[in-house]
Amino acid sequence: MIPEYLYPTWNAIGATLGNHLWQSTLFAIVAGLLTLALRNNPARFRYWLWLAASAKFLIPFSLLIGVGSHLAWSHPSTAGLYFAMEEVGEPFTLPSTISQATSPPAFSNLIRLVPTVLASVWLCGFALVLCIWYARWRRVSSAVREGAPLREGREVRTLRRLEPIGGTRRIEIVLSRASLEPGIFGMFRPVLVWPEGISERLEDVHLEGILAHELWHVRRRDNLAAAIHMVVEAIFWFHPLVWWLGARLVEERERACDEEVVELGSAPQIYAEGILKVCEFCVESPLACISGVTGSDLKKRMVRIMNKTIARRLDFSRKLLLSTIGLLALAGPIIFGLVQAPKSQAQSQAENTTTTIPAFKSVSIKRDESSTPTLGGGPPHIRMMFGPDGFNAVRVSLQTVIQEAYGVQANQIEGAPEWLKSDKYDIEAKVDKSEVNQLSLDQRRTESQRMLQMLLADRVKLTLHRETKDLPTYALVIAEGGAKLQLAKSGDEIKGPDGRPMGTHRMFMRAGGGGPNLSLAAQGISLVDLAQLLSRQLGTPVVDKTGMTGSYDFSLQWTPDESQPSHGVDGDSMPGGPPAPGTAGPSFFRAIQEQLGLKLEPQTGPTEILVIDHVEMPSEN
Repeated sequence: MIPEYLYPTWNAIGATLGNHLWQSTLFAIVAGLLTLALRNNPARFRYWLWLAASAKFLIPFSLLIGVGSHLAWSHPSTAGLYFAMEEVGEPFTLPSTISQATSPPAFSNLIRLVPTVLASVWLCGFALVLCIWYARWRRVSSAVREGAPLREGREVRTLRRLEPIGGTRRIEIVLSRASLEPGIFGMFRPVLVWPEGISERLEDVHLEGILAHELWHVRRRDNLAAAIHMVVEAIFWFHPLVWWLGARLVEERERACDEEVVELGSAPQIYAEGILKVCEFCVESPLACISGVTGSDLKKRMVRIMNKTIARRLDFSRKLLLSTIGLLALAGPIIFGLVQAPKSQAQSQAENTTTTIPAFKSVSIKRDESSTPTLGGGPPHIRMMFGPDGFNAVRVSLQTVIQEAYGVQANQIEGAPEWLKSDKYDIEAKVDKSEVNQLSLDQRRTESQRMLQMLLADRVKLTLHRETKDLPTYALVIAEGGAKLQLAKSGDEIKGPDGRPMGTHRMFMRAGGGGPNLSLAAQGISLVDLAQLLSRQLGTPVVDKTGMTGSYDFSLQWTPDESQPSHGVDGDSMPGGPPAPGTAGPSFFRAIQEQLGLKLEPQTGPTEILVIDHVEMPSEN
């Protein structure tokens, strides 16, 4: 199975592949429409159109867009053009956030298997196509290797006389005992494979037409073009259009060579007779990259050869049409890149302008060595909060600060040194109130985390990266009997389990307790926020699956046990000592069900984790 940390990568590959296939298919359709417009013109023009459509499968538009982005210059606003091209060019996109945790576990596991299955199927098809091509290549290669060089005879004399057709290179003839058709083998050092005994069936005029046909293949470098399309067929074997393109390439390739031979002066009837005699004696080459003489639909070829209608040369309008479309196909993505780069830069600058992260104007980090218990006999107080003046934490580990800064739990951090978990610190970070007051409440929460991330990068040189891993999590669902949460009322004062007032702040939360019991209370929070609070207590991600919206007040009281220790703000266990007789309350899980009407169900699923690459102990200043 594909490792879980590669799952986002496979998502991106799927979207990129979808865009590339859509663009290449559209390009091939346009090429097909152009060939219809050129159906009465020389076949070589249609051949190059089909070859361009094939090569497009190997050249993503994103590559040309990247070239354009490096050539960007300052220009007037082109936002309309940018977004129009973006929508047409990339119809397949992934949402910025994909939540798999909200799906049923069985369905989630099935979805996670899809990339593995698709990749395996593609790999099997790719290997099968390569094996078929290789087996056929070995057959032709063996025929060439076992054949004897032909140094003299009328075949050699005719070839040397016609050799200028193929260019300046010298073509060798190999006499083969295999029943293959005459064909050019090789792309850079071509060799003419000539079946033994066929010369006796051909007259000189027939021989001249067949050899001229093969030399035109050499001049046009048809073997190289066919090899390129074979690569396309191997990679995109699942796309029917690719195989259809291959048939069109062979058809127009042979027709183009036929036209050239007839234009040289060969009589159409004699040339057609020569092709038919070769077909009677030989079998077609098993490889598309071996340019022979019997390819394509033989009946159609005979009709076209015998039809003495000369293909019309391209007029000015058709030349202009082809030139314009070719220029657009090449320059369009580059222009898109030119437009995209400044637009992206401007958008980034605009976002930075509107969401400038306020910085802490002063930061104090001191190591906390205190061990004085509270008045109730419990452990020393642990506190971490954002207030109007900034961030304040008492006796917390730096791992806890990382959890708060990145919104993760203890089991979502890997690679942390031991001191990051065990050493306690007091942190006081002041912020300019005027900057903070300009932000809404939701913006404050987001920017507070980003400010903490900046603080960690500056003071402890924290660097990390994200991965995805299967982790145990909890799903927060509604218990039997329904939820017991109360809708929040603005301005109401919330009271803790002991009856003491706890404040009137929206999003107010208090965790702690005295003696063996622990408590958690909050006012005006959503179920998503409640899941985050429960996550901190458990040290494990909790995902809201209640479907409830709105803001609620609640208070929760429980007694931790050894099997399920409760975690405080610091993520460490919060022991309260053994409960005295008659004082023990319900366990954490039972308290949630009895007091809130909710339930925590264990599950396992792909979860994002943080892997720490580097961190240093902070200097106290």
